[in-house]
Amino acid sequence: MKGSVIASVPGKLILMGEHAAVYQRPAVVTAVGMRSRVEVEAAEQGVMLDLPDLELRESLDWPDVETYARAAREAWAEYAEAPSREGFENVRGEDPAHLIKVALGEVAVVLGEVPPPVAVKISSELPIGSGFGSSASLAVGLVASLLRFLGADQGLEQIDRIALEIERRQHGQPSGVDHRTVLVGGLLWACRGSDGELSVKPLDARSRTLSRLAVFDSGESSESTGVVVAAVSRRRERQPERFGELLDRMESDVREFAALLPDDAAPADRLRALIRDYEACLEDLGVVPEEVRCAIRRVEALGGAAKISGAGSLTGPGAGCLLVYPAPGTEGRVEEALRPFVKHRCELGVEGLRFEEQA
Repeated sequence: MKGSVIASVPGKLILMGEHAAVYQRPAVVTAVGMRSRVEVEAAEQGVMLDLPDLELRESLDWPDVETYARAAREAWAEYAEAPSREGFENVRGEDPAHLIKVALGEVAVVLGEVPPPVAVKISSELPIGSGFGSSASLAVGLVASLLRFLGADQGLEQIDRIALEIERRQHGQPSGVDHRTVLVGGLLWACRGSDGELSVKPLDARSRTLSRLAVFDSGESSESTGVVVAAVSRRRERQPERFGELLDRMESDVREFAALLPDDAAPADRLRALIRDYEACLEDLGVVPEEVRCAIRRVEALGGAAKISGAGSLTGPGAGCLLVYPAPGTEGRVEEALRPFVKHRCELGVEGLRFEEQA
């Protein structure tokens, strides 16, 4: 065991491909330069949690943690057989430290023995429930720091596998794109195959288009990602043919966007048109509430394009992250049009998981 381990993990933004990625369609995703930080060190007994962002400190025993994680795993198995809002609420519960306890428990299961006492301190720059991948960032940071502290297998495949289980307890039926992006970092093309395996390949993160994109936060979504994904799944069951046509259109937009993105000479008007069309598809799915749609129309009236990034929301007023590609010379007017949304000044295409030295 190491004396102290600190993992730093970025957030993520889906540039294009949300929701479609759940149905084996591709997505273009980037790691974003706001990060979470997980510190693990030895403790005198059990598990000591220090979560200043939640104003929460809690002391637990390892058997309590494993019991909690086991109950969450069983509730998720029932939910996965017949996804519903009520079933997902049984998986998540109301514990503010749900994800952390699940992560600790899943690592303990992999180890196959009761881990030694640890103290875990977590802080994050990432907004919660806004499409920035805050849960994926924490999942990867917790797994990586715990495995490193305990001297266990820290390979990317091991971290990836455990983080996916944690994300399932947090979001129900995640595509796996979020945690893989924050793990490896950069700009990625991602797609889950029919065998369930997620394939990713790097794209050129030096694209000038990335620097032209602006990131706003429309406010926390009213529903969790799992609830929104389940609602979209029910839409698919009701209108399978219409849903399939929509997925084909979304995939076509993603493929053209990915092809144009690395090309600094790519026509900006075409990139904006693709963003507008994908946003129209998301609105068709019912995941963009009216207040956010109205804000997007204001951006479009100025010649720009905007789309939600992430699961969105079924009701208002917020829908999480908003990705904006303004027309030249309209940046100030776009910011005015999007008030009171918060603009985040963050770099795209940043490095993924890293370990930091104790100061």
